[in-house]
Amino acid sequence: MEWSATLCEVDAARLVWEHYGLRVTAALLPGEMGQNFHLCADDGSETILKISDPSEAWDNLDFQVQALDHLVAHAPTLTVPRVLRSRDGRAIVPLEGDEGRYVRLLTYLPGRLLVNVKPHSPALLRDLGRVLGEMDAALQDFRHPAMQRGLKWDLAGASWAREHLGYLPDARQRAVVEQFMALYEAEAVPRLPHLRASVIYNDGNDYNVLVGGDRRDPKVVGVFDFGDMTYSQTVGEVAIAAAYAMLDKPDPLAAAAHVVAGYHSAFPLTEGELAVLYPLIGARLCVSVVNSAYCRSTDPANGHMMINEAPAWALLARLVAVSPTFAHFTFRDACGLPAAPTNAAVVAWLQEYADEIGRVVEPDLRTAPVIFTDLSVGSLDLANPIEWADTEGLTAKIFKDIAAAGAAASIGGYGEVRGVYTSDAFYAESNDGPEWRTLHIGVDIFLPEGAPVYAPLDGVVHSFTDDAVPYGYGPVVILQHDPPDAPRFYTLYGHLTRESLAGLAEGQALRRGERIGAIGSAHVNGNWPPHLHLQILTDTLGRHGDFPGVARVSQKAIWTSICPDPNLIISIPDDHFPPPKMDAAEITAIRAQGLGPSLSTSYDRPLHIVRGWMQYLYDADGRKYLDAVNNVPHVGHSHPKVVRAGQRQMAVLNTNTRYLHANLARYIERLTATLPDPLRVCYFVTSGSEANELALRIARTVTGHDDTIVVEVGYHGNTTGLIDVSPYKHAGPGGRGAPSHVRAAPIPDVYRGLYRRGDPQAGAKYAAHVGEIADEMRRNGGVAAFIAESAMGTGGQIILPDGYLAEAYRHVRAAGGLCIADEVQVGFGRAGDTFWMFETQGVVPDIVTLGKPIGNGHPMGAVVTTPEIAAAFANGMEYFNTFGGNPVSCAIGLAVLDVIQEGGLQAQALRVGQHLLNGLQTLLDKHLIVGDVRGHGMFLGVELVRDRETLEPADEEAAYAANRLRDRGILLGTDGPDHNVLKIKPPLVFDERDADRLVAELDLVLSEDFMRQGL
Repeated sequence: MEWSATLCEVDAARLVWEHYGLRVTAALLPGEMGQNFHLCADDGSETILKISDPSEAWDNLDFQVQALDHLVAHAPTLTVPRVLRSRDGRAIVPLEGDEGRYVRLLTYLPGRLLVNVKPHSPALLRDLGRVLGEMDAALQDFRHPAMQRGLKWDLAGASWAREHLGYLPDARQRAVVEQFMALYEAEAVPRLPHLRASVIYNDGNDYNVLVGGDRRDPKVVGVFDFGDMTYSQTVGEVAIAAAYAMLDKPDPLAAAAHVVAGYHSAFPLTEGELAVLYPLIGARLCVSVVNSAYCRSTDPANGHMMINEAPAWALLARLVAVSPTFAHFTFRDACGLPAAPTNAAVVAWLQEYADEIGRVVEPDLRTAPVIFTDLSVGSLDLANPIEWADTEGLTAKIFKDIAAAGAAASIGGYGEVRGVYTSDAFYAESNDGPEWRTLHIGVDIFLPEGAPVYAPLDGVVHSFTDDAVPYGYGPVVILQHDPPDAPRFYTLYGHLTRESLAGLAEGQALRRGERIGAIGSAHVNGNWPPHLHLQILTDTLGRHGDFPGVARVSQKAIWTSICPDPNLIISIPDDHFPPPKMDAAEITAIRAQGLGPSLSTSYDRPLHIVRGWMQYLYDADGRKYLDAVNNVPHVGHSHPKVVRAGQRQMAVLNTNTRYLHANLARYIERLTATLPDPLRVCYFVTSGSEANELALRIARTVTGHDDTIVVEVGYHGNTTGLIDVSPYKHAGPGGRGAPSHVRAAPIPDVYRGLYRRGDPQAGAKYAAHVGEIADEMRRNGGVAAFIAESAMGTGGQIILPDGYLAEAYRHVRAAGGLCIADEVQVGFGRAGDTFWMFETQGVVPDIVTLGKPIGNGHPMGAVVTTPEIAAAFANGMEYFNTFGGNPVSCAIGLAVLDVIQEGGLQAQALRVGQHLLNGLQTLLDKHLIVGDVRGHGMFLGVELVRDRETLEPADEEAAYAANRLRDRGILLGTDGPDHNVLKIKPPLVFDERDADRLVAELDLVLSEDFMRQGL
């Protein structure tokens, strides 16, 4: 029968039955040319029916068929569509009644389109490159008469885009395309004829790539749509794939580099190919946007051709600021080559002629005594970012240290990762959140302002400028050196006086030993202490005057190749340098050998944290993490007032409580003033565990009984006695179960527990179980205590239902027991509306235990009880704690209370906590995996479930979310009996901006594939 110009789905099914003998149902697929149908047979098998466009010649279709057959034969591990033959053995069947159209039937490849996969991890992008490399390796000896096709997508002929610039109505967009086409024509076109050519797939875009496998570690499982296959320069393959991989990426070069690395691992690129790779990427993007504009004018209904237009324009706009040379170096590094090709020769020349290099400053640092100023992130010489920004203080310290050591100068190290670069000028966006340029790629020589600076080698002035911005260079000079037997290189001299630039001219010759200028003061050199920043450049990356002096640690190999160690010029003897700091690998190895294996680290990739400041932690690479989980630094990591209080008292006296000291008296008054009557008697210890251990001892002594009531999944400390009363431990892995004197009441969880949210009697009903246990204990002897967290941490950030503690306490007291409120995690204003979390329940405990936030990281703890109970505990057996209540601890405790009060942190916990809770609750409507959001003040939890009906816990997903947030610079943890609750309990200095960032990042992670599996 004859077929119409456009087949419907019923037509497609009849055609397949007629030619292939398969009974199928058909669904039309979107596409640029011809028609494509997804077919499902009665037996469940799936295939793809392709009806060619009249413009597609038979020999081009045969080209694709034979290429696919070749790949099946020569690369059997690759997943590509297989061509199925018709009943009479044909791979290509003419469509009856239409000589211009043909039918092909291909196997269906299961998987998800790469465009729909989140995130595009480095491993996935490398896998994409690997698959394309393996494909090109298999096709390199394949030939076909129709392979030279003259396609508009062939990058060897991309110049056509320049001829169609008139279709771009925006002059700024035309200028961008002209810039990249000029780069292509200058750098790629002359080289292309000399590069490898072969048949290539030519269309590695994310709508043609299929992904499968484990969603935690997805792999590229196949590619399809070979309609753009052609014979061209082989490097075009990876250029096209890299261009698409860069779309919508904050750091497009990094994404491209992963594709390049994967391709190179399977089918190594030559240096000539790497040299044209970036110009080809730019050309592909230009071809894409020009083609979209052209199609809009000629075929506006074809939305398929405009699908990548907006992200391509956004990418081109971002790439305008990228140095093509730096991109080239990035791709070289991705392939395991030295990023800067001349690095080795420049370094070798400087080493060979070291004796002929002159001094840079006076005296010559080769012989003069020097010291080193540690400006690293974890430097013990710089306490916090306030000191980093205190130029006068830092200057005074550096030059005081120089004088004290009798040194000529102090050196700031090359390759040092510094925490001083925290302003917006050093901010960068990686594909996994924020990053800062913290890697110092020069050497600092701290000398008094006005100290002369000399040229160590013959050269000419390449460029100079006054970088007069905060934390910039100030006046800077770059010299160009052209040794007769080595590649050109440059030296940079930053932080000079403005007078140093007077009379300079580009091209001006300077002889070795000739004065360049002098070291500037802080008010002209970018607000840094007086020093010379010396740097070697193997390439200027097209810059004039200014050049980065610091770089991203993630790009360390690239930048240290461009900028080798300036000690090649100043030649300070190696034994003068401080020993290298221990890195993460060394620390891990020592821990593995010398630390008990029962102690774990957080996250799949442990963090090497070297500094804390307020709500942030900093790793050894200078990356800043928003800390949303550490409730110990209650008023902020390294809070200066708390630190100073401990330092001042430690310098005077630290002893025990057998001596009188005012700090202890003051702290008793201040601490008990925050508590309701009659809680007025204190015992001081060094941890929350000690506090809970002592509280139980008091209760058992006073009541004369041992039996204790606890709450399921509760945790109270790490001593043997506290493991007994902590179901989280004794009922968990490695536990022995509860001892006979301990009984657990049901966890008062109104989301998944016995009584749910919405039941106004839930609190009383849960408390009734406590009462039943208390009555039974009373009948069998007596009750010592009921110990419960005022809001449960390990239970899964459980906020107790209204009335729970009031009723539970009533039952316990009626049975003769004491009530212990464990405030170790939740006290000191975290509740927001009250200072103590137990106050939200309208109760007054008999005993309160305190720890963690009490000392903001200093080891402190306390037990507070009533005078009557304290008197009953005083049975003749003395209680003494060597370190509890010492003057230093009390000074720190007083400072913590001061900061909470003076900083309004309790009110902030209420305000920010509610703001964060509101933000997190918006995720309930967006993500099915979010089962519950709960919290009080700055103590919140997000429970993840795979099914909102069955409440199946999403524990693996919760772990994934915590690890992905860590990758993106936010620290959370997981808790709960099923470890499916994201726990949020940050330092109280956490603010609304932090809350908004946390919600936004969690929203992004919850959108990733792993979080949506099975939903």
